[in-house]
Amino acid sequence: MKLLGKVAVVAAMMAGLALPAVAAERAIIVLDGSGSMWAQIDGEARITIARDTLSEVLATMPADLELGLMSYGHREKGNCGDIEMLVEPAAGTAGAINAAAGRINPKGMTPLSDAVRIAAEELRYTEDKATVILITDGLETCEVDPCALGLELESQGIDFTAHVLGFGLSDEEGRQVACLAENTGGRYLSADDGAALVEALTTTVAEVAQAEVAPEPEPEPAPEPAVLDFNIVPTAALAEGGPDLVDDRADLVWRLYGVAPDGSRGEMISTEYNSGARFNAEPGEYHLEAQFGYARVMQKITVNEGELLEPHFVLNAAIISVTARRNPGEEPSSAIGVRVHFPGDQSTVYGSGTFRVPAGEMRMVTYVDAVEVEETFTVAAGEHIEKDIVLGAAQVLTNAVYAEGAEVTASGLSVKIFKAKKALDGSREQVSSGYGPDVKFDLPPGEYVAHFELEEAVAESAFSVSSGDAIEVIGTLNAGVVAFTVPGIDVARIYDAKKSIDGSRNERTMFWDEDWQLTFNEGDYVIVAKLKDGSEVELPFSVVAGERLELTVVPGATAPEAEDAGKTKKK
Repeated sequence: MKLLGKVAVVAAMMAGLALPAVAAERAIIVLDGSGSMWAQIDGEARITIARDTLSEVLATMPADLELGLMSYGHREKGNCGDIEMLVEPAAGTAGAINAAAGRINPKGMTPLSDAVRIAAEELRYTEDKATVILITDGLETCEVDPCALGLELESQGIDFTAHVLGFGLSDEEGRQVACLAENTGGRYLSADDGAALVEALTTTVAEVAQAEVAPEPEPEPAPEPAVLDFNIVPTAALAEGGPDLVDDRADLVWRLYGVAPDGSRGEMISTEYNSGARFNAEPGEYHLEAQFGYARVMQKITVNEGELLEPHFVLNAAIISVTARRNPGEEPSSAIGVRVHFPGDQSTVYGSGTFRVPAGEMRMVTYVDAVEVEETFTVAAGEHIEKDIVLGAAQVLTNAVYAEGAEVTASGLSVKIFKAKKALDGSREQVSSGYGPDVKFDLPPGEYVAHFELEEAVAESAFSVSSGDAIEVIGTLNAGVVAFTVPGIDVARIYDAKKSIDGSRNERTMFWDEDWQLTFNEGDYVIVAKLKDGSEVELPFSVVAGERLELTVVPGATAPEAEDAGKTKKK
């Protein structure tokens, strides 16, 4: 089925929602407009898929649902403040939202946290109930912690909820933004293609549409006796002979379909949630589906005039509840992913959660950073099992210094963690990586080497950890900073000062700007600058660990000494 076909099918599901009269809730959809939205899925750009999804899903929403649209990263490159309210939240905005989405031209950064904050403030979340639905294909790139933001909005809001739809995110990336939703009582839903994105957006917008159900009006006295208010009352059980499900969390979903000319499932007519569902259908044949999490069962039913039909569904399903901790005695952590593979599909929760799955063989993978534990087991229909998972992880905090007393605060610091044991060719296996100071890693017990790199300076630190350890590893770069000024530069190259036996030098890096700053390990170097007038300047210089050198490269210049230790400037 083509993408638009899938979109239409799921959108039709929304059109069939049997919604009572609602007191509409206000919500804002925040659509990622960063440059990565031009990436393609099955030959189609993510931004195009997102536009089609909005168009099809919003066409089925109640007219009094007050929706707005915000985007970021769609006007300027490299600007974390590029956030714009495109459509103010109001009733009947579906057309305006579709038009605004069609004008988005992805190109910039991903300030998703600030966008959600601004959307919450626009909805007056400290005074009124409010919902923000974020659609993103990337992680925060503007140094704001989405997890902390979720806690802040939840604590200050009257009734604030953020849903996050991760479009094309890996499991590891997903858990880094899932906390924004979880900390506000919302949902994180993952979508790998257009159909999955439609289903995720359908789910979250439907929750907004049904957030506040107004009382049903009293039925008018029937002029004729013996008229049924409903004629289909379904029930469901996890296993044959088991008790009927009692559910009030919308985990149990009922969908009533017509019958196609060939006898297969036709168009969806209506949807109900929870146990105790009621349908009222004209006499005739239908398909009725019961869904509980990932377990689905369909029956063909016949409705007769004046008769009450009570179909029963056996879901052949089980419930798995999980909590995941790094170490014994610790609280479950939302940084830990638990992914369950079950017959026909898979699902993931973070920290703790519940899986409602078809019975059968399960493969459960629990992971955080470089730590991964796998378990296989079988659950029978009707079982409800609980898993308390302890990973036995160690937490390692990494930082670097130029020299003793001179901490590295630059975000460009790269940290890679390798297993200490080398392969036959001398290489080591990399297990994790990160950027900046104060990077935390979760590692299984063992021996490791932390590799630190800041521009042209590198350092390594060996360490070992056991289960439950919490240690800090410091990388001493033994490095200094050189600020170059090269008036009239065409191109400049930096070499090691020491020549090889054939007279050549090892080239370190090159740059083209008149003002440039770099970090080097302590030692002797040479800069060779070609100027726009065709002349060339060669100037040797020395780098002292923990000190800063300001070097002006002009014909006839000589290198000054690095600043005294008492005048050292940190980068």
